[in-house]
Amino acid sequence: MQENLNPEDEVDEFLGRAIDARSIDRLRSEHVKKFLLTFREPDLEKKIVIVPHSTLMIGFYVTCLIILMAVMFVSAVYSCFGFFPVPLQTLSKRIVQSRLNSTLVGVFTITLVFLSAFINIFTCSTGDLRECLSWELNISRSSVNACHARSLNYTLESLDGFCGSPSPNCNFPEYFSSCVLLTLLASSVFLQVSSIGKLLLMLFIEIFYVLIMEVVAVNLFDNVDLLVMANAIEHINGTSCVMDSKVPLKIMTPVVITVFVLALYLHAQQATEEKEEMEELQAYNRRLLHNILPKDVAAHFLARERRNDELYYQSCECVAVMFASISNFSEFYVELEANNEGVECLRLLNEIIADFDEVSGEERGMGREERREV
Repeated sequence: MQENLNPEDEVDEFLGRAIDARSIDRLRSEHVKKFLLTFREPDLEKKIVIVPHSTLMIGFYVTCLIILMAVMFVSAVYSCFGFFPVPLQTLSKRIVQSRLNSTLVGVFTITLVFLSAFINIFTCSTGDLRECLSWELNISRSSVNACHARSLNYTLESLDGFCGSPSPNCNFPEYFSSCVLLTLLASSVFLQVSSIGKLLLMLFIEIFYVLIMEVVAVNLFDNVDLLVMANAIEHINGTSCVMDSKVPLKIMTPVVITVFVLALYLHAQQATEEKEEMEELQAYNRRLLHNILPKDVAAHFLARERRNDELYYQSCECVAVMFASISNFSEFYVELEANNEGVECLRLLNEIIADFDEVSGEERGMGREERREV
């Protein structure tokens, strides 16, 4: 912890910081242009220009360029929407306006992402490394371990297929599992799909991928487990070596995917509940607005963003406006035990409103719009 300074030292430290700040401001004003943020002297500017930029800045510039191009593309598409072919406009409207079509498009998109995530697994070599080692060492398959793979120089860098397979080795199948997890994450983006639909879709993706991993490409994951343990061996003493234990990928991966599916389902359920609450709040606010403004006026201002000073007008052939109020009702309304804490006052108000509704409900009062304020 910093020691407590006496008043003189505190004053000196404060003055030192102030002098440094003033010096930096003075140097900036003397040597740097205010708006362009470039050096006033050309020699200094040339020196700073020739300094090589780091990869971080290059990535930052590229990211900004991509974002700018995306914004420009979306703006161009929005401004030129009227020039799009009519069939494309019709198709887009049908997708947006139909819940079924939106759901089908979402499911189709997720399926494409899922297929692209693991389809390359069928190009990998699925030869059994233990079978190859048992054949080369003339031992049983059950007795093959990581020490035998290390002794024959089988590593994770081996790209040629085992047992003379023409297909290349895929020694990092975890990437397929990571891509499947990204597919599951992408399924939570589509709000048009219900929570139950998302759960069924994610369960289908999980079961399908686990079947491929446990049946079709099981040797791929077993080979990687054996190579990882062989790569972790540092010394081999004669015919014996020390191996570290490892949870097999074919056991760990389904557990990870299952936990991920449950987490995404709970998150999607929470997002759906928040969306429903937001819609209920919007409907409640809309009802409150309709009690204050006529329906056509409220719909006009809710259609899009309006300016605060914008007015609304509508021409009518015949119109009448009547203001009715209960005089001194605020003074009349008192919460006492005698009037049941104000309930009798409200009952009288409801009776007056009911009588007014009965009179205005006649044929001559049809087509009216009523606004009440308490």
